[in-house]
Amino acid sequence: MEQVPASGDTIAAIATAWGEAGVAIVRLSGLCAVELAKTVVRFKAGLGFPSPRFMRVASFVDKDECAIDEVLVAHFAAPKSYTGEDVVEIHTHGGSLVAQLCLEALIRGGARMAEPGEFTKRAFLNGRIDLSQAESVLGIIRSRSEEALRAATRTLSGELSAFAGDIREELLALQSALEVELDFPEEGTPYRSDGELLDSIATLRLSLEDLMDRCSAGLLLREGIRVALTGRPNVGKSSLLNALLKQARAIVTAIPGTTRDVIEEVITYRGIPIRLVDTAGLRKPSDEIEARGIDRTLAELRRADLCLWVLDGSAPLDDQDRAYIERLWDKDHIIVLNKLDLNSSDQFSAAEDDVRAMCPQGRPAIQSSVLSLSAKTGEGLDLLKDNIVSFASNSGALNAGLNVTARQLAEVRESLLALAEAETATKEKAGQDVTAGLLSRARECLERLLGLSYDDALLDAIFSHFCVGK
Repeated sequence: MEQVPASGDTIAAIATAWGEAGVAIVRLSGLCAVELAKTVVRFKAGLGFPSPRFMRVASFVDKDECAIDEVLVAHFAAPKSYTGEDVVEIHTHGGSLVAQLCLEALIRGGARMAEPGEFTKRAFLNGRIDLSQAESVLGIIRSRSEEALRAATRTLSGELSAFAGDIREELLALQSALEVELDFPEEGTPYRSDGELLDSIATLRLSLEDLMDRCSAGLLLREGIRVALTGRPNVGKSSLLNALLKQARAIVTAIPGTTRDVIEEVITYRGIPIRLVDTAGLRKPSDEIEARGIDRTLAELRRADLCLWVLDGSAPLDDQDRAYIERLWDKDHIIVLNKLDLNSSDQFSAAEDDVRAMCPQGRPAIQSSVLSLSAKTGEGLDLLKDNIVSFASNSGALNAGLNVTARQLAEVRESLLALAEAETATKEKAGQDVTAGLLSRARECLERLLGLSYDDALLDAIFSHFCVGK
């Protein structure tokens, strides 16, 4: 085969999942994509390479010009392609060997193996999409529910970019006006009073809070809520995990302390992934292995978004139960009274009242709930899942969520914090130069969100999570 120089750093990768399937796609992108593809495919007599956005049947051949597979070749010309460069796709029959042989032939011809996410990275660098849209591609790939997929599609279509971009423009205009007034007072620029400035900042803050709510909802749909099942040994934590999963995932025996390690599984309920983490029972450890399991339990409690504290509702609370429950007041939690099948509902109602009486008052920052159920019969399980989803969404609407990463949400949060500080500085008359600096910080956060400001380390961190070929 003819060697084609790798001018323009043309990349290649298998874009479809590994294994047997109907079709496998080998993708090329770069200045020499068409020339490289021509070295491995042959068309019928009188037919040339397909025009852009058309497909043509061809034969994939080896170095001896022997046909290996009948393929389809598609060409997407720059700049109207996914990457903004010339892109060629060779559709082979599905199977690990054919696509791999095609890729190897292209690399021998001068292509370079693509890095994880490099096709999408090139789309960003060539201005086809912004950074928020690039990150939403991974959100689409990893969606666990239709709701999460819709949120990712909204982000890919540009809703996040448009929303954040508008706020960024307003921040820039306000900051610029302040700096002109400060630097060129002789120009006669109208003086902006602190009252007018506060009104402008308050309007921007409300817009950012709305964006924050939509991004928080989207991150919840994308990543889910981490729920730790904890409590004393033999109260039914593992039985509850199995009941929620509808399968025997954890070993269940009547012997206290059976669970020695952390078990994590995911279910999706009402579009929200719920990451259930079963942990070792909390008690004075009987051996070193159990002690390590309890250490991991305490670590999971700190890491979890929500704690399910499981109690044996068929037995009265004792001092140890009460001591453990008091530890929950610094984390959102649901106290679950299990084994409803062993006692009457009246007895469980009394137990619920006793537990609620222990709950401290005046803690609006901490969400707390108490409910009874039976892991054995399934009674109350749907109510528990409803409670978890309610805690997760915090009564917010999820149908407007924007699928974002933790990094993107952190940038929005930091921007909102800077804007709140600007509002405080203005109220305390710290000087409009201080306010302008804080507005600049808020704007820079949104610019990092959109990819208007970035460095190689940021791009490497983002695209390293992508698969090769995307």
